[in-house]
Amino acid sequence: MNKVFNLSLAALCTTLSFSSATVLAADDTIKVGVLHSLSGTMAISETTLKDTVLMLIDEQNKKGGLLGKKLEPVVVDPASNWPLFAEKARELIEKEKVDVVFGGWTSVSRKSMLPVFEELNSILFYPVQYEGEESSKNVFYTGAAPNQQAIPAVDYLMDELEVERWVLAGTDYVYPRTTNKILEAYLKSKGVAEEDIMINYTPFGHSDWQSIVSDIKKFGEAGKKTAVVSTVNGDANVPFYKELGAQGVSSEDIPVIAFSVGEEELSGMDTEPLVGHLAAWNYFMSVDTEVNEEFVETWQSFIKSDKRVTNDPMEAHYIGFNMWAQAVTNAGTTDAEAVQDALIGVSVPNLSGGYSTMLPNHHITKPVLIGEIQDDGQFDIVWETTGLVAGDAWSNYLPESAKLFSSWSKPFSCGAFNVETKKCSGGN
Repeated sequence: MNKVFNLSLAALCTTLSFSSATVLAADDTIKVGVLHSLSGTMAISETTLKDTVLMLIDEQNKKGGLLGKKLEPVVVDPASNWPLFAEKARELIEKEKVDVVFGGWTSVSRKSMLPVFEELNSILFYPVQYEGEESSKNVFYTGAAPNQQAIPAVDYLMDELEVERWVLAGTDYVYPRTTNKILEAYLKSKGVAEEDIMINYTPFGHSDWQSIVSDIKKFGEAGKKTAVVSTVNGDANVPFYKELGAQGVSSEDIPVIAFSVGEEELSGMDTEPLVGHLAAWNYFMSVDTEVNEEFVETWQSFIKSDKRVTNDPMEAHYIGFNMWAQAVTNAGTTDAEAVQDALIGVSVPNLSGGYSTMLPNHHITKPVLIGEIQDDGQFDIVWETTGLVAGDAWSNYLPESAKLFSSWSKPFSCGAFNVETKKCSGGN
């Protein structure tokens, strides 16, 4: 009987020891959620961002991790399914117990996730240009706000290319619609007549561009210099640019400036008919700095291909990840509340040779660059701001938004403070 009891006790001790070791092993890592579409219409853009976060984690682990612990990536695929982003975000936070999430591309995916992060008080780093009109305590926006991309792009076309007629072409969801609403108001404030603005939306994955490109050509025949401002997103860009080439729409006749086409998207296209068209970003692979050269080399070594390109959202993840790592170090913990506070004011190198800072409105400072497509799929930088531009959460060109500003610094802690009513109208 004693022998049986001793065997049972030994088995129980072994089980308890194994369980303790499992808990200890879990406690010895800091889990990082990676929430990017690896399938569906947005995989063309987001798969590379997943790989970027894995590279950044790998590099941080080579430096010893954070707080004496290794970083452990937890990758999920929301499959370009917007409601699934919320489900996967909840899975990462509640089940996987991640301390931070890097993810999203489209604004509809971010809008889907946002209530989950706010409910569970977790942290999301969102790396892509977006429409603004939002400031959440739980989201850190490392991509461009409209005043860091869309407005400077229009100014460039107006001032440098003397554009007078405007085609605002976008995918049919919140980012293009809100951005174009801001741009339409901005253009009208600059004296552009309503008949000189054409707005068109197409669904995700749209493939038949023949009639739309034909309409653009016709719109451009009014005797005024015409340009296309494109917020077309995802794999629909491939047939769009192909049709531009097929109908002979050259950059000299009707230049296209894109906000969602970078080096990664161009790597899958025939760029010959696209030469001279433009893109507005805050980073290009062709940026000539030592830190960028090192980043490109690290990326191509990690991905095991000297053909792979870098792009703007990758730099945004680079900046955001390093900001998070610095904030965790400064706070001495991965606790969401402490890290949220520690992030404000953190400055880290960007890849253009300067430093980007996290502002109290959870947006960052960034340079603005205009690049011209080359036949090798790279961009020749033709214009850039003289300094960094601070991201503005609320547009000055929309009447209701012009009254709002955001600051998450304590004791203020408001994402939408109305300067007229002197009240906080909500978190986002």
